[in-house]
Amino acid sequence: MPRRRTLIIATSSLFLPRILRAQPLRELRIGFQKSGPLLVAKHNRSFEERFAAQGVEVKWVEFTFGPPMMEAMNVGSIDFGTVGNTPPVFAQAARARVLYVAVQRGNGASQAILLPEGSTLDRVADLKGRRLAYARGSSAHDLAVVAVEGAGIAWSDIQRVELPPADAGAAFARGNVDAWSIWDPFYALTEVQRGVRVLLRGEAMGPQNSFFLANRGFAEAHPRVLGEIVAELGRIGAWCDGNRAEVARMQSAETGVQLDAMQRGVQRASFDIVPMNEVVIAHQQRVADRFQRLGLIPRAIVVREIVWQPPAS
Repeated sequence: MPRRRTLIIATSSLFLPRILRAQPLRELRIGFQKSGPLLVAKHNRSFEERFAAQGVEVKWVEFTFGPPMMEAMNVGSIDFGTVGNTPPVFAQAARARVLYVAVQRGNGASQAILLPEGSTLDRVADLKGRRLAYARGSSAHDLAVVAVEGAGIAWSDIQRVELPPADAGAAFARGNVDAWSIWDPFYALTEVQRGVRVLLRGEAMGPQNSFFLANRGFAEAHPRVLGEIVAELGRIGAWCDGNRAEVARMQSAETGVQLDAMQRGVQRASFDIVPMNEVVIAHQQRVADRFQRLGLIPRAIVVREIVWQPPAS
């Protein structure tokens, strides 16, 4: 009898994950940053309205940049969010439980490498031996790598100062770093300050995509909900593209960032949100390969392995 009871318990446990996945969603936890379509969705209550009839409560969690968001998503503290191109690479290399869901295609215009007042640097090659600030594992990290290598100097030839945006901004203002690789709205807020110059605009280095990701467990448990989220994002992106002045006002109201900076950032932003595709996957694989070659991630990864596959309709 004990052996039979053990067998029953063990057999039942095989079905437990399926039972749990069958439970209806009651709370959708979304990570967002200080700009972008998710911030607009928060302001407009787009997801609240979409899922109200299903009894789903939407919870918004703010992050200052991508890597902490990936950490929260990995441990299941949030279900969904958006980051730049590099945080998912670091997350996958660390075997995080995240999946690419959709892409916000960008031409790089929302990022730049900035120089503080009084700088005498003229070219990216002048960064050799200098202090370049960026947030480790962020899209600004990738821009810094591509820019430095594109200028013909080795990544190891610069002094790398890895700081989150707020700390990097303070170091930049004090003249404690020679340059800063950063994205909007921090980029827009800083470039208008007296004496600040743009050393390199991101579009000169090619596409810099952003990605919408989901916790793997959430995606497996609620594929229909995730499909609805992606569909809603496409609608939001199209609205943002045609209503940029209103987007800037919304984002300024949500974050407290001055309106003129938001207007500058929104004007150069891309709101083209589409499902993952072969071109995007191949480009993201090049980002991953570049970081592995430089030893910035501990192992080679295959981006395709963590791309969400929507269920057949």
